[in-house]
Amino acid sequence: MKKYKLYISGILLSALLAGSCTKLDEHVYDKVDAASFLTRRDDVIRDFLRPFEHAYWSIQGNDVYAAGEDATDEIGTYNRQGDWQDGGYYQRMHYHTWTTTDNFTTGAWNNFYQGIVLATNSLTDMEGVKDPSKLSVTDAELTDFKSELHTLRAWFYLRAFDFYRNIEIVTDVKNSTKGNPQSSPQEIFTYIESELKGAIDGLPTREQLGAAGIGRWTKAGAAALLARLYLNAKVYIGTEKFTECEAVCRDIISGKYGAYQLDTRWDAPFDYTNTTLNSEVLYGFPGSLARTHWQYDGGMFFWGMTYDAAPLYCGFTDFNQSNPRYALQPGRDVDSVEYTFQLGKPFVKFQKYPDDLRLKKYKNLGNSQREGMFLYGYLPYTHIVNGVSRTDTVKGNKGPYPLFIRDQVGMFLGAKPGTKITDKESDMNHADHNSGVFLVKYPFYPTPDPNRITSAYAEIRLSEIYYTLAECRYRAGDKAGAANYLNQVRKRNYPADSPSLYSPDGSQLTDQEMLDEWGREFIGENRRRTDLIRWGVFNTGTWWDKKPDGDKHTEIFPIGRDIMNVNPQFKQNPGY
Repeated sequence: MKKYKLYISGILLSALLAGSCTKLDEHVYDKVDAASFLTRRDDVIRDFLRPFEHAYWSIQGNDVYAAGEDATDEIGTYNRQGDWQDGGYYQRMHYHTWTTTDNFTTGAWNNFYQGIVLATNSLTDMEGVKDPSKLSVTDAELTDFKSELHTLRAWFYLRAFDFYRNIEIVTDVKNSTKGNPQSSPQEIFTYIESELKGAIDGLPTREQLGAAGIGRWTKAGAAALLARLYLNAKVYIGTEKFTECEAVCRDIISGKYGAYQLDTRWDAPFDYTNTTLNSEVLYGFPGSLARTHWQYDGGMFFWGMTYDAAPLYCGFTDFNQSNPRYALQPGRDVDSVEYTFQLGKPFVKFQKYPDDLRLKKYKNLGNSQREGMFLYGYLPYTHIVNGVSRTDTVKGNKGPYPLFIRDQVGMFLGAKPGTKITDKESDMNHADHNSGVFLVKYPFYPTPDPNRITSAYAEIRLSEIYYTLAECRYRAGDKAGAANYLNQVRKRNYPADSPSLYSPDGSQLTDQEMLDEWGREFIGENRRRTDLIRWGVFNTGTWWDKKPDGDKHTEIFPIGRDIMNVNPQFKQNPGY
């Protein structure tokens, strides 16, 4: 493939598509001949890029992130003295008692299918271009555009498949006026697999795209989606595909689909600013302060910290206050006694290896650098009062007392650390603003820092491929091989010669440890629900304030009532 330059930087993408996902009721079924509006190169590029902005928004839009994370054993949205009670919406996510009228059940479907329709629309336009030279587009570029749109559409389908399982296949939006019946899981699986396999040869490598190629689907990105599909095949279609999964992972790691390497710092994949090839990010969305930065908005990480933590403790004032929508589920009761269940307790799972560099309290170090991945304890800051510098600590919005953030959920209010409180209740409806350690995976540099809110969103990391390969080896009985692949990633999380690395024989690895390690490395990346289901504990497991489900029907979400009303051919998912 001839090397060419077509960069999707955060600025270019957003300049072309700004505001494209703020009006989500748009009609995209118009019957328009591509030849009538694709008259120059810029038209082709705009048409090609249109689905990508929606794709970035879709990582959190319509509560996709909330439903995926809050249904697991790691993150919760608590009723904090009336904040986030929301009619029990988030409690139902936690207890797996959602209904067809909960907003996310319709919203997530719209989220995915708007992407599918947009990608299909643009793909049809690309396929309608018979002489690309008239539009100053090369044959190689046009092949790439079509292959990327096939891959992007497959990414949307894979997510819808994981959420709902019984979904419809849409391949024509310009000439069709009615929906299709749902396809079987096997048909969906085969369709996604075929789309990805068919796209790989036409995709570029990261090297061909250059340093600014973040946001573009590559051979490695499409192959990684195949690995995801195969890893979960037993859940999706009842047939294991671990052998196929392992083969794809080995090909990615060996460089068959382009040269990639693991980052040497744990935080580097989440602090990637679109300007270098030296990143383990196989696929990501470019972020920028002035335009799009969806992982930094209220749907995800910005509302994963307490009030005033951003402006006062982090010095980031561009967005004003945060709102504590997401926090880690507790590992200890109100008396600081560790819970006995095996699942959940995410912060405790990190503390199992106490020299983990990520365990440091999050702190900005200056010059676009930070340390630590969590907010806990007191959050001190310095400010000027009557011309005098004064040290204070962040307070909540429900009283004048300083917050002491802890790995517990309850009504601690102004109680100092170590104080025994008389109120022993700890559940989703009984929390204050001290409750739950906060995750800060993407940096919040202070407002004067030119690199604040510029990190790309890492949708697929090379670490995932190593962990996937490790799981395949573990399931094949090769614990030593699994430990080797895990340690190649894990070593950056600990000091040199750390005793926390797994022994070469992999003797520490069990089903629970494998699941715990998936949780540590990918916490907050909205894959925990899928991992819990694959390991067979999503419905049967017990974690904080969560008992086992009555059966397995909650492994997939219900199709929202509004969606069911639109297409009379649909059948509701079992159990709803």
